[in-house]
Amino acid sequence: MKVKLPLLVTGLYLLSIIPFNCFADVPENKPDANTPVRLDDYLRCAAMNNAGLKAAFEQWKAAVEQVPQAKALPEPQISYGYATESTPQRKMFEAMQMFPWFGTIEARGEVASIEAKAAYKQFEAKKLELFYEVKQTFYEYSYLAKATDITKESLALMRHFEEVARTRYATSATAHPDIIRAQIELAMVDNRLKGLEELRPAIVARLNSILNRPTAGDLSWPVAPEYKEITIDSQKLLADAAKNNPQLQSLRYDIEAARGSQKLAGKRFYPDIGIGVGVDSGMGDNMSDRVMAKVALTIPIWRDNYKAMQRQARAQINKATQEKIQLENTISARVKQAVYEYQNSNREIRLYRDIVIPKAKEMLAASETAYRGGTVDFLSLLDAQRSLLQYQLEYEKAVAENAQRLAEIEMLAGVELTKIKERQEQQ
Repeated sequence: MKVKLPLLVTGLYLLSIIPFNCFADVPENKPDANTPVRLDDYLRCAAMNNAGLKAAFEQWKAAVEQVPQAKALPEPQISYGYATESTPQRKMFEAMQMFPWFGTIEARGEVASIEAKAAYKQFEAKKLELFYEVKQTFYEYSYLAKATDITKESLALMRHFEEVARTRYATSATAHPDIIRAQIELAMVDNRLKGLEELRPAIVARLNSILNRPTAGDLSWPVAPEYKEITIDSQKLLADAAKNNPQLQSLRYDIEAARGSQKLAGKRFYPDIGIGVGVDSGMGDNMSDRVMAKVALTIPIWRDNYKAMQRQARAQINKATQEKIQLENTISARVKQAVYEYQNSNREIRLYRDIVIPKAKEMLAASETAYRGGTVDFLSLLDAQRSLLQYQLEYEKAVAENAQRLAEIEMLAGVELTKIKERQEQQ
């Protein structure tokens, strides 16, 4: 098994992202080339710095280094004897090399190689989980940025309505309660804005912890990718998940390794063979050295122990098999739920973008005109303003949740649907 090749590829990948300095702190709203702003920036930073991913990478490296150890022969044995009494052959020197039973080393090396493959798939699974976590938090941060801007615009609009109410009150065209209502609504919108602004440090701290940056460090507002609807074939997606999910692939290797361990346990019923040489040295001029070839065998008498090893390997096979079945069921259910939520959010996005928000803006403009003309009361104007704010926030929330569900689908299926969409658009 060529386990060094993926190690080299991953190393080159990590080296390719090192020039991006994820630890640079810059003033608010003044991002530079070293500050993560776009999603790709965050993913590169996470791949380079996340401690959990580094731990998984080192775990894989450790598993790779186990392969040559498994294929090595036992250490040779050297013994030396010296008789305390005068004898014809007073000194003895022996060297012995033990060899496991035929096929044992190959089986042991194969198990170690398969375990290294499983460790690599665990590393891939950790990377996918990390990228999913990055995307989840990134899109939440992106929503917070949009919600903050929308609320600021709503606050400015409410100040404008308050001025309209004051103007009409000055001309006795309306009553004082309209001004009070405007001031109450101003306070409510301002409180919502403060809540959004106070949430920002918590999300930034979460992103910093993922990127292995100081939690108190600042992060500029993100630049979210443009929303693009992707058509998903649920059946093909389930097939991709069953084939490409690295956790499932790792469990398949675990089953294969356990079968190899069962085969290896069967080798314990046979003896190890030793081949060596011995030299007896005599005393005096007339005594010559004797060289003897030696053969040794271990005696595999603890058969209950070997049977227990076989039963243990069978239990490991059954355990990994059941874990694989359970994971397949879980992934299938999660994929179906995520696809439903993704498609439902697409429907909501189209609804808000194409119908609800344009009509809400039209209603607000008409309500302001009617209020200035004295044909509707101030409550109608406030209701139109509240509705527009709520619809705009729900639209941005739907966009963020849409991207989060797509990220979950990509993690479960082990495919990058967004990259496939981009390649299709470029063709």
